[in-house]
Amino acid sequence: MKAILFHQHGGPEVLQFTDVPDPEPRPTEVLVRVRACALNHLDLWVRGGLPNVPIPLPHIPGSDVAGEIAKIGSEVTTVRVGQKVVLAPGVTCGKCAACISGQDNRCRQFTNLGYMIDGGCAEFVRVPEVNCLSCPDNLSFEQAAAIPLVFQTAWHMLIARAQLQPGEDVLVLGAGSGVGTAAIQIAKFFGARVIATAGSDEKLQKARELGADHGINHKSQKIRDEVRRITNKRGVDVVFEHVGTATWDDSLASLALAGRLVTCGATTGYDAKIDLRFLFSRQLSLLGSYMGVKSELHTIMKLVAASRLKPVVDRTFPLAEAAAAHAYLESAQQFGKVVLKVL
Repeated sequence: MKAILFHQHGGPEVLQFTDVPDPEPRPTEVLVRVRACALNHLDLWVRGGLPNVPIPLPHIPGSDVAGEIAKIGSEVTTVRVGQKVVLAPGVTCGKCAACISGQDNRCRQFTNLGYMIDGGCAEFVRVPEVNCLSCPDNLSFEQAAAIPLVFQTAWHMLIARAQLQPGEDVLVLGAGSGVGTAAIQIAKFFGARVIATAGSDEKLQKARELGADHGINHKSQKIRDEVRRITNKRGVDVVFEHVGTATWDDSLASLALAGRLVTCGATTGYDAKIDLRFLFSRQLSLLGSYMGVKSELHTIMKLVAASRLKPVVDRTFPLAEAAAAHAYLESAQQFGKVVLKVL
């Protein structure tokens, strides 16, 4: 099969479009013919190399996959050959206490497709049967691939971790990112008021079209000052943070008394600091969140099928042009997801 492969870490130029052996499913696994694979910042980090994370080389990246079942293992009973599916990106042991209690993102063996195991930037990918979800008929493969990782992550952050309530104010950082576009929609679905930030007025207009009530251009406006103005100096109940050190101070300063900051990433740096006196005197909560659980993705897919949530695809590239797609994602020009199309 054809796949995107890299033998060493580096820039987009290390990605090769080449032939590799077809994977063979084990008894509880399926082989999926990939039709589309969406990119995430995780793909950029895996390609570039992460400190103290021994990514197996050579490696096929790609966490967000939509396609069709091509072959099933001998013990597979819930999916059939030819079925259109979208894949849950998190792969776990399925046997530990966390997994059997439905908290699979806490599994000690948790990984993502394309992280510590080969992913979906290929014509075929091998996955556990339990990772297969039926794909709504009203979605293209490219739209379906734009859903899993970002919507699952945003849902877990806002609902499971921050416990968002109707009527609350939410500050969504990086509205043009995949996870930002998901967070805006989920927050609005639960009846929150959304303040979104982005680096251009064009992106802010698109954020408003998704449901954001207010926009802040972080290149020309001070986030904390605009939040105070919009909220009449109160601050927001929840900050949806994934940017890192570049926005950390403004994120903290934007919180209302007893506000909650939930974070899933550190794109601009991880060495954030906080004055503990500010933390305890204002009774703030700092919440870490990692991916989500499979049951959340099942709920999300129902809402997508009902057109209550929608994937946002910015641009598609052929699989062979993965290097160009990586470079485009790194340029931060996109609003929504960048997707590789596999013919």
